[in-house]
Amino acid sequence: MRNRAVTAGLTTGIIGFTILHFFTYFQELDSLVVIMAVCGFAIVLFATFYYGPSNLKMPLGLFVTGMVIFLFTDTNLINGLREGLQQMRNMIGLLVVIPMVSWVLREEAFLESIISFGHRLLNSSRKFYLGMVSFTQIIAYFLLFGAIPMMYQFVSMILKDEKGEAWEYFKGTALLRGFALSVMWVLSIPSFAYVVEIMDASLSLAILQGVAVAIFGTLLTLVFTTKEQKRYQVNFTAGLQKEIDEVLHHSKNKKEMNRVVREFATLFITLFGSIFILSFFVEIELLVLIPLTIVIWIVCYYIMKRRVYKLAQIATRYIKDEMASKSYQLCVMLGAGMLITSLGYTSFAENVVTGIYSIQDVIPFVNVLYLLPIMVIILGFFGLGPLTVMVLVAGILQSIHLPYPPELIVLAVTLGSSISIMLSPVIMPIIILSGSNGLSGFKNGLRFNGWFALVFYIVVMAYIQIMVFLTT
Repeated sequence: MRNRAVTAGLTTGIIGFTILHFFTYFQELDSLVVIMAVCGFAIVLFATFYYGPSNLKMPLGLFVTGMVIFLFTDTNLINGLREGLQQMRNMIGLLVVIPMVSWVLREEAFLESIISFGHRLLNSSRKFYLGMVSFTQIIAYFLLFGAIPMMYQFVSMILKDEKGEAWEYFKGTALLRGFALSVMWVLSIPSFAYVVEIMDASLSLAILQGVAVAIFGTLLTLVFTTKEQKRYQVNFTAGLQKEIDEVLHHSKNKKEMNRVVREFATLFITLFGSIFILSFFVEIELLVLIPLTIVIWIVCYYIMKRRVYKLAQIATRYIKDEMASKSYQLCVMLGAGMLITSLGYTSFAENVVTGIYSIQDVIPFVNVLYLLPIMVIILGFFGLGPLTVMVLVAGILQSIHLPYPPELIVLAVTLGSSISIMLSPVIMPIIILSGSNGLSGFKNGLRFNGWFALVFYIVVMAYIQIMVFLTT
């Protein structure tokens, strides 16, 4: 009974905060903003009972640290709480809505149909690996890091008879690197959307730049995979062709397969295109525009498929059974909001700037863009996920004037986030992958991706520094 009450309180807090966030964005009323802050506090309070304090150490640590800073700076604690609890309101609205995109992806056998449709393009190990890296980035648009276990299960289903470390390297690195590259350009990835908006960067330039780097990274993965294939002395192509032939033998009829592939392409284009186009014509913040567009897109899909009854069932199940379990990230955002708000009442930003200039005095050729990715990577090894790190780092950068194009700052920060995802065994992507393939986080991360990450950092940083030289 107690657990039920806690879950109900947590779910009510999340729904109340989300609805009031969107309503007060268009019609700001002080009384409703206060209620929204109360809902935010309720999320943290009920989540503490739901998870237990020991499982909520990081968000509670951020939250308490923010409160302590408020006390030491003689800030009114009530005002500080009110301001801090709504600092990350855009991110919370985004995190509540984005998982709903996966509802649509589960409606058809999209992955199986795409493999059957493109089997001639995937008939060698290099082509299949390239396809896995590329397609993981597309699926990340719908499922975020949920793309990793879903793609792993799907690829394992195709390669069901291929076992051993060599094959786990083949599958795991493709999926992890694919997802890591997605954080540099995929618009629905919260960390990317946040840093683009907070740095006031051009969305089109940030995406174009990120796509170019992701394409380079995708091609770079082939170089490393070819080298590893020789080291393992395993013929990936022979095993792959045998397994794909078996999949094709059990595939659907060609007409149905083509329909499903066309539908998937239409879904991706309409979701990506509508957000991208509306961002130019609608005066709404990107972090508000994305979730609103997603909701309309989902409703339109179910109306066109004449499955509105099913949408109601799925939405009810999401609220009753899933929403409370997704509250950890919301608490992290509320805690980060408290910390960022409290730091605004201190001289922290000025001290950061002074420290950067001190480093530049000692090593003149090193600028802050060299250090940003390394800072993000280090925080990743302390267990802070890409979104948390992005919020903290970008929130600090917002209060610092840096003499660089904002798109280059976005690229530098997302580069660090991408490498952190590939390497850190204590953040969610590698934890999920290790849970799927049974290998250690160290092996899935540093062992399999260390040299790739180093080369990727050097090349992308060289591009950033060349652009700094040309634009400043």
